[in-house]
Amino acid sequence: MGFAEVFPELLKRPTPLMRRFERMLDSGSGGSAGDPLEAMVRESRAVTRRHFGRTMRLFAPLYVSNECVNNCSYCGFSRDAGILRTTLTVDQVVREAQHLHAQGFRNVLLVAGEHPKFVSEGYLQDCLDALKPFIPTLAIEVGPMEDEQYAEIVAHGAEGLVVYQETYDRAVYQTLHTAGPKKNFDWRLDCPERAYAGGFRRIGIGALFGLADWRSEALALCAHLEYLQKHAWKAQLTVAFPRMRPYAGNYEYQPDPSLFLPDRELLRLIAVFRLLFPQVGIVVSTREPAPLRDALATLGVTHMSAGAKTEPGG
Repeated sequence: MGFAEVFPELLKRPTPLMRRFERMLDSGSGGSAGDPLEAMVRESRAVTRRHFGRTMRLFAPLYVSNECVNNCSYCGFSRDAGILRTTLTVDQVVREAQHLHAQGFRNVLLVAGEHPKFVSEGYLQDCLDALKPFIPTLAIEVGPMEDEQYAEIVAHGAEGLVVYQETYDRAVYQTLHTAGPKKNFDWRLDCPERAYAGGFRRIGIGALFGLADWRSEALALCAHLEYLQKHAWKAQLTVAFPRMRPYAGNYEYQPDPSLFLPDRELLRLIAVFRLLFPQVGIVVSTREPAPLRDALATLGVTHMSAGAKTEPGG
């Protein structure tokens, strides 16, 4: 039984940890004089240093293609978006990675839109084969695959997979994903488990905050993480809270300002997840402005992306 099967029941009958998560998230949220956020953040910092020390794992997203067969109304890579489509050759991917290597990066995340060519023609496998001699840590963020496809990717050198559900609200998900295989909510929801079965030893999940009510998204993310800790316990898990940002050509989807996750609540989310999941990695991306990233760096975050350009070849 996968997470997609138990998820609806968990929303009706939350686990004790989920109920504790809700209480911690709501405590002092009004910003009163008795707001415990400061104490929570101090404890989060202490727990992080106890388990991770004074370290930050940096990784560089390397965008290899913006071709995609999906229509997602919030995404700049969406199939019907009027952008120039590019897929780097393997040699171009190597040159990009060499540039990152020269800057000191040893952890690279290959990112691409969802397109069958990356599976059927062995493109990702060729990229991994070319990079693994000089990039020791390789991960992918691409369209969901079958177990045996993940096993093949692992055999070619990938150890990490990142897959964000985007939104855990099924109704919102169906509204925003109008064409392509990404329309299948449950298929994407069970992707981390298939990756685990395929042999990945690092798995990252998250939600794109700004598409639905952020508190509901956070609770669902908590449920998913708790489930994976029990059923994918050999893998190192990470969690991320990317927030919606404007992009070039973003005309179809207009974010609802009431759904925006404020900075203060992002900090609260990081602290609560750190306290309830003390050994899980917490990721902050280059979506966030540098001053905020600097402020968050000591408060619970363990992974940061850097050097990112979302155009292939950038």
